Amino acid sequence: VSVTPGPGQTRTGPGLLRCASYVSAPPPPPGTWSSQLSRMSHRDLYRLSVTDPDRFWGSAAVDRLRWVEPFHLVRDCDLPTGKISWFLGGKLNVSVNCLDVHVEKHPERVALIWERDEPGTEVNVTYRELLEMTCRLANTLKSHGIQKGDRVAIYMPVSPLAVAAMLACARIGAVHTVVFAGFSSEALAGRIQDAQCKAVVTCNQGVRGGRLTELKATVDAAVKRTETPAVIGRLDVPLEQVMSRQSPVCPAEPLDSEDLLFLLYTSGSTGKPKGIVHTQAGYLLYCSLTHQYVFDYRDGDVFGCVADVGWITGHSYVVYGPLCNGATSVLFESTPVYPDPGRYWETVQRLRITQFYGAPTALRLLLKYDDSWVKKYDRSSLRTLASVGEPINHEAWHWFHSVVGDGRCPLVDTWWQTETGGVCIAPRPAEEGAAIVPAMAMRPFFGIQPQLLGDKVTQTLTSLRLQL
Repeated sequence: VSVTPGPGQTRTGPGLLRCASYVSAPPPPPGTWSSQLSRMSHRDLYRLSVTDPDRFWGSAAVDRLRWVEPFHLVRDCDLPTGKISWFLGGKLNVSVNCLDVHVEKHPERVALIWERDEPGTEVNVTYRELLEMTCRLANTLKSHGIQKGDRVAIYMPVSPLAVAAMLACARIGAVHTVVFAGFSSEALAGRIQDAQCKAVVTCNQGVRGGRLTELKATVDAAVKRTETPAVIGRLDVPLEQVMSRQSPVCPAEPLDSEDLLFLLYTSGSTGKPKGIVHTQAGYLLYCSLTHQYVFDYRDGDVFGCVADVGWITGHSYVVYGPLCNGATSVLFESTPVYPDPGRYWETVQRLRITQFYGAPTALRLLLKYDDSWVKKYDRSSLRTLASVGEPINHEAWHWFHSVVGDGRCPLVDTWWQTETGGVCIAPRPAEEGAAIVPAMAMRPFFGIQPQLLGDKVTQTLTSLRLQL
């Protein structure tokens, strides 16, 4: 994925890591992906993606996304000057691609399964319901003066409303920045100021692991440090009540393929948090493709990524990737050990999850407990296991594979970053039956050409990153 550094920001889209000055050809004709490319082997698809990226990405973009106006060039790429543009001239709306196109085909399909903090209290949200919720919230934002290009902070627990807030921003062309609902008022204020947000969407409280968190109080304290004019979701006027007054229909704003979709800040563990920028079409297409091919997603699956929506994993593989593909996505509000260490696997059994995507940190925590917490639950629905967030150690890998997956589920260790927006290296896709080496990411995704750099080059890149 081509990465373009800017002042404290990074913008990405699908393509090659190495990218000289280049202007592409016009896009391939419609139907190329669905009629020709989708039937190719993974090996041939990868070869095509690096030898003829215009045909590969252009075909995927034409056939897999709905455009308001078609693009006339696949890419215009010049890394030395920092100029990278994808799908030039094209206009689309991300929320339409994640909601409207599926409501037209199967409105009552479950889009989100909200796995709430207490087991057995899950809530199903259909694509029709999520579209109506999104439109009401989009109209609420507009009633507060939010327009295309404005920045909106979202400080909410994992919930359908949080997803609707993201999609509502995308629908009207506002730029969202989701802040993890565990961050302090000081951390929230810094992100609000840096992004120049005009509004904050929040709720009164969050609950996680049986503990309540006063979110509205944190937002109030943060807003006192800033000049943000609007907090949407006040104690005296609940967000749901405000939304109920709004129309369930909201026209989608046509957006340029390179308009901003969202800002997402790093945790700030190694210094001041850095704001990462992702734009519309390239990001959505890459999320869609990686969600399908890396995790072997098939129509009818229940995709279980247990990441918080406040992180890039939640953006790409809880919200945008699964919803673009018309999947049923799990929203996991709780913790791995609440009310006991069997929570993940009880959830797998109850919801019939087919793909389980989690972090090695959580797996190492669960390793401390007896295997009976896993084996007491039926995990036969699982088809793919996956890890994300850091390298997975051998002990955790083998436990995840042999105990959780009974040795029958491929375990894909995914390598990527907030900057790339989607998985760059993973054991899948690969040819049928290809072996997976434990605790290794292994294979580059379509369009990715990894390179090993010498010490001098690495030192130069490190210096540049520090300067940025």
